[in-house]
Amino acid sequence: MKLFISPDIKNEHSLKIQEKLVQISKNMNIEIVNDINLTDIIISIGGDGTFLKASRKSNEKPIIGINTGTLGYLTEINPENINQSLKSLLNGNYHIEERMMLEGELIKANGEVLKIPPALNEIGISKNIFGVVRFDVLVNEKLINSYTADGILVCTPTGSTAYNLSCSGPIVDPTAEIITLTPIAPHTIINRSIVLSDDSIVDIEITELRENTLSYVLYDGKPIEVVSGDKIRIKKSDKVTKMIKLEDRSFIDTIRENIS
Repeated sequence: MKLFISPDIKNEHSLKIQEKLVQISKNMNIEIVNDINLTDIIISIGGDGTFLKASRKSNEKPIIGINTGTLGYLTEINPENINQSLKSLLNGNYHIEERMMLEGELIKANGEVLKIPPALNEIGISKNIFGVVRFDVLVNEKLINSYTADGILVCTPTGSTAYNLSCSGPIVDPTAEIITLTPIAPHTIINRSIVLSDDSIVDIEITELRENTLSYVLYDGKPIEVVSGDKIRIKKSDKVTKMIKLEDRSFIDTIRENIS
């Protein structure tokens, strides 16, 4: 078995866990490779952000995370259980969940088109601390609503327990195949998420940015600045993230342990 390790290089604890992982792998005759294309399994070491970064470059290689972060919704392994977890991986005692991803493009007001890489959690828009953003949301070229808000999230089921959750969006079974729209602090009495089929194409057209308001399109938290007249088009990606699951732990178990 070959492993590719993707640590949080800014976290000292993650780097120490990486050293431990390398040593245990060596004792088990597991090869560590430096080329992600040659690996059998990717292991991220860090929190959910590190896992998301690894998922973007995984190229559909199976991935599992060692949690050295806080919540760890996406990570499967506790640092204390590395030895036993590696044995399970080596013996094939695991299953793989294929998680839906989103991708998109930023169509600039001047006609330039920028690709938005596949995202495991969400793609959306968000402003800085000043002002608000005015934008139209269209689904399959039909206007669904015009918003004045801090932004909006277009989420995968996996992303339902991320930023979407703090915006009062629904919690979704991560193996489902749907797209969720959740406005961020909308200036309206009605503050509801909208659940769409996974073949929907979502357009977010920025109609106005107030003075001194900066706005960004975010893909799993990575920002690209946008201006009035820009449009973000989002759809289900052909790419998936293959998440390794070691334990027979259900979605309900995870919700109970992390949210209740």
